[in-house]
Amino acid sequence: MMNAVGIDVSKGKSMVTALNLHGEILFRPFEVIHNHPNFATLVDKIKMLGSDTRIIMEATGRYHEPIAAALHAQGLFVSVLNPLVIKQFGAGSLRKVKSDKKDANKIAKYGLANWSVLRDYSPMDTTRQQLKLLSRQYNLYMNMATSMQNNLISLLDKTFPGANKLFDSPVRNDGHQKWVDFALDFWHCDIINALTLQAFTLRYQKWCVRRGYNFSTAKAEKIFAASADHFCTLPKADDTKLIITSAVQGLIAVMKQRATIKNEVIRLARQLPEYDCVMAMYGVGDITGAQLMAELGDIRRFANRGAIVAFAGIDPGVNESGSYNKTSNSSSKRGSPHLRKTLFQVVSTYLKRSPHNEPVYCFLDKKRSEGKPFYVYMTAAANKFLRIYYARVKESLAPFDVAE
Repeated sequence: MMNAVGIDVSKGKSMVTALNLHGEILFRPFEVIHNHPNFATLVDKIKMLGSDTRIIMEATGRYHEPIAAALHAQGLFVSVLNPLVIKQFGAGSLRKVKSDKKDANKIAKYGLANWSVLRDYSPMDTTRQQLKLLSRQYNLYMNMATSMQNNLISLLDKTFPGANKLFDSPVRNDGHQKWVDFALDFWHCDIINALTLQAFTLRYQKWCVRRGYNFSTAKAEKIFAASADHFCTLPKADDTKLIITSAVQGLIAVMKQRATIKNEVIRLARQLPEYDCVMAMYGVGDITGAQLMAELGDIRRFANRGAIVAFAGIDPGVNESGSYNKTSNSSSKRGSPHLRKTLFQVVSTYLKRSPHNEPVYCFLDKKRSEGKPFYVYMTAAANKFLRIYYARVKESLAPFDVAE
């Protein structure tokens, strides 16, 4: 007898119910607090239903992961489903009822109705899980750094307009950037205006040595000239210095933490078996490659390339009925937004460099020549890239499948 256990997971507690093949309630919905005693009782109760029992739950962010992994470790069949799949199931009722008990019952019914297509949960190994978490943290610090950088530029426009454009040095591995460090010591153009060119050149040279940057006399002359003839909104005063230096120090702290996380993300990505294959693909850099592996995980869990495209939310929509057939449809965007952002960054590399011998660019250029809008041909190219990614990475992992 097939039995389905539906679990509606939330923070700190879950609602559990069980149904058999005939829709009979094996035990009514009850609440389980997420602690060891209650979990042990739940496992015993599920095992009493028999070996042909499957547990179904929704992927609810971080809440479902410990429960699914713990039940899987007990030898139970656990299937984790996209919440949208459950939401669209059994929508024929005219009544609109939303409660944890109803949701648990609906999840169990879905399991019985789709018994043959349920996939057993496979917890990510520790490396992949840590990589995904760190990748998300990197994105968070990236957004914070961008916001704080824009804030600092806005403040410098009141004390030293254009200071950020005086240097084009990239961010160093330790998170420092030349124009940011420069703004910490030369936070107002009047600091330079009070010096002669010779005095500033000497001071700038000492600053470059102390900070570990390259010195150029021509650069010193350019900075000295750029500091003159500015109408500054804020005067050279202690309050102004506090405003600018606080913004600089905050930005430096975020950038240093971002650099630390970036280095760790790359280190973890190098431990994955598909690392060399992914990094050999055109348009993939150290951080974008690591983020692709982090967001996609083990691609062997996808049945086909269509599944991985749907997971990313870049599959083309279909809208037709009878004689009506809409030719231009937006993508589903029901997958991971972090993955779509990374794919967009990779495809942007194709767009900038125009590698005519690469199939992804050829496909992109074809769609662009057909007059397709920007986001249409970029999404189509991302779809193409992801299909190639799936084929190449799956082939590279084939020896590991044999070994396992």
